[in-house]
Order: sequence, then structure tokens, then C-alpha cells
Amino acid sequence: MIALNLCNHGDSPWAGTMTYAEVADDVADFIAAAGLDRPSVLGHSMGGKVAMTLALGRDVALGALVVVDIAPVSYDHGFGDYVEAMSAVDLRLVERRADADAALAGTVADPVLRAFLLQNLIARDGSYGWRINLPAIGAGLAGLSEFPPADPASAFTGAALFIAGGRSRYVAAEHHATIRQLFPGAEIAVLDDAGHWPHAEQPEQFGALVAPFLDRHSA
Repeated sequence: MIALNLCNHGDSPWAGTMTYAEVADDVADFIAAAGLDRPSVLGHSMGGKVAMTLALGRDVALGALVVVDIAPVSYDHGFGDYVEAMSAVDLRLVERRADADAALAGTVADPVLRAFLLQNLIARDGSYGWRINLPAIGAGLAGLSEFPPADPASAFTGAALFIAGGRSRYVAAEHHATIRQLFPGAEIAVLDDAGHWPHAEQPEQFGALVAPFLDRHSA
């Protein structure tokens, strides 16, 4: 298994712009450079949209596709609030992770969500900084909340598994028709006791869905 940091995330290079087309091209280039033969691709949330864009619009042969709690539709969500909250933290005053947690608490009440966001806070040379490119992500957020227009004629006909959290609104019943139009072979599974992070909230149940699916369909 190869876990990729997309551009502007983790240890990957930063870029001034960030669109699904650009990031899908990055993944396609990586697959080609690594010489991967029909890899299966799994993505969660924004990563799921990258995976879908890769499957629909790039000349890349995939073994299977797993999309976690996201649909090929546009959303009106509040991720911009998180970018603003993280950008507002005065890192000059952060001497330990708890200081950043306290600074975020005023706008991000959920401690689990704060802990998730704070995974992006790292210490370098005695000071703290964000390892994600907040300005570029913030500038591209409007486009990242959408989904690139896709021609049903270029539908992905391979094996696809969509996993939704039962307490999440990102894969609603009204999205199923669009999913099946673009991914006609899609299986849709719901983890009832999970929200938007089913792989973290229900890891055993998540693995019990993904592993057999990949065993059946991976090249």
C-alpha cells in the first residue's frame, strides 16, 4: 500500500493553485512514474473526489476504486471556517500543541475535530508551523467544494465501492443516482455508527468492507 500526500499537504510540494484536475494529474503522473499496473485507489472526502476525477477523466487503468464518504456532487459546507480558524492561530505564541488546541477551541468546539486538524501542526527548529499550504487551500476551496463536470459517456465501468457514514450528510440518498450514472458498477455501503470519518470512527467495520472488496477486484 502506498499512501500519498497530495500537493499542499504533508511532505508533498506546495503549489500556488489546487484543483481536482491538477491533483488528479499528479496522481496519474505518480502511477506512471512508479510503474504501477492497474492499482486500486482509495480516497476519503477531498481525496475521494481526486480518486473519482482520476477514474473518470484520465487515461489510467485502475484495478478498483474506493470512495469514502463523498459523492461526485458539489457541496455547500463550512470547511472555509476551519481554514480561517487555523490561519488565525498566532503561531508565535504556540510553545506546545496544547496552546494551539486552546486557540482553536473558540471556533472549533469538537475536540476530536481539533485533534484531526492539529495533525497538521509540526515543530521545526524550536517553533511550530502548519505543514499544509493554508493560503492555497483556502483560495481554492470554492472549487474544491464542487466536482468537475463529468460526461456520463466517460463513466468508470470498473469496480467501485462507495462507503458512507450513516451520521454524515455527504452521501445522501439523492446522490445515489449520480453515483450510479458515473460509476454504473458501484456498490454503496453505509456504516450506521460513523460520521464523516468512518475509517477512523469504525476501523474494524471499515476494514471488513474494504479488504474483501479489494480481494475480489484488485488486479
